[in-house]
Amino acid sequence: MLLQQALDSIGDLHKDLMDKAQARLDNLTKPIGSLGRLEEIVKQLVGITGDLNPVVDKKTVIIMCADNGVVEEGVTQTTKDVTATVTRNFTKGFTGINVLSRHANSDILIVDIGVDADLGCEGIMDCKVRRGTWNIAKGPAMTREEAIKCIETGINIVGDLKKQGINMLGTGEMGIGNTTTSSAIAIVLTDSPVEEMVGRGAGLTSEGLQRKISVVRKAIEVNKPDKNDPIDVLAKLGGFDIAGLVGCYLGAAAYRLPILIDGFISAAAALIAVNIKREAKNYIFPSHGSAEPGTGAIMKALGLQPMLNLGMRLGEGTGAALAFHIIDAAVAAYREMGTFQDAQVEKYIPLK
Repeated sequence: MLLQQALDSIGDLHKDLMDKAQARLDNLTKPIGSLGRLEEIVKQLVGITGDLNPVVDKKTVIIMCADNGVVEEGVTQTTKDVTATVTRNFTKGFTGINVLSRHANSDILIVDIGVDADLGCEGIMDCKVRRGTWNIAKGPAMTREEAIKCIETGINIVGDLKKQGINMLGTGEMGIGNTTTSSAIAIVLTDSPVEEMVGRGAGLTSEGLQRKISVVRKAIEVNKPDKNDPIDVLAKLGGFDIAGLVGCYLGAAAYRLPILIDGFISAAAALIAVNIKREAKNYIFPSHGSAEPGTGAIMKALGLQPMLNLGMRLGEGTGAALAFHIIDAAVAAYREMGTFQDAQVEKYIPLK
């Protein structure tokens, strides 16, 4: 089975090369540690790629698009047909992720993994498992087999991108109702109170928020997911978009590619991936702290700290696209700054 093969191939970071990268960082013309998290980013890139001079010049944001049956419970302010509309709009070049990915010199890959429409549009990869999930307030979102199929779709996509020379990945999604599914997943896997994890999504009223909280609570009660079995949690409460992103994270780890979390939905997918295979965390970079309230609990559970905090909640991969600039800056500083020998000066000596 492809999933098991991928899991078996996920290895540790190259710690010996990370030590060498640290030695170079300490020998650059700056006080030791003064570039802060930029230094940690570079070391992680070296550990992932096995290259003392990592290159991340060919980037792609993978956007998983799918509909969610829970929308029929009135948990969103828009109708589900918006999923198909925005997915098509990604091909037209004027959405948020189009603009920000271009600015970051990144491609995007649009994947229909479960949109409830026949998109009939060039530029969209057709990996449709089904036209939307079932309503999690009434039963499981999908079968376990469908969840694994979505995960394996993500793994295959990453493998194909690696063959094409892509060396940095971002995650994105589009699916009306997916903050509801993500909240349910996060609540189960972090043992958090429902009220603290469910947000307004694309702009619910206070009344709508209370309805959404009630629906999430009901979904967990109806499905009784096994928190010790992350695929069970995914199948019962998730979406095809989330499941595809789980595969992207696991595939990135298997193929030794750095991959960025975008916001709340892709963070929920990362949480599932890391619960499936703990070592997958080593290949993941968090981009920004989403305005969705559950993001903090997921980041705490993952032991990660976002690079940016801009109050964003657009999704689509926009936060990942912005964080590409931070990654580029980290690599540039590491590769292009001079050493103390180059500058013919003594090292900065820390004060005692």
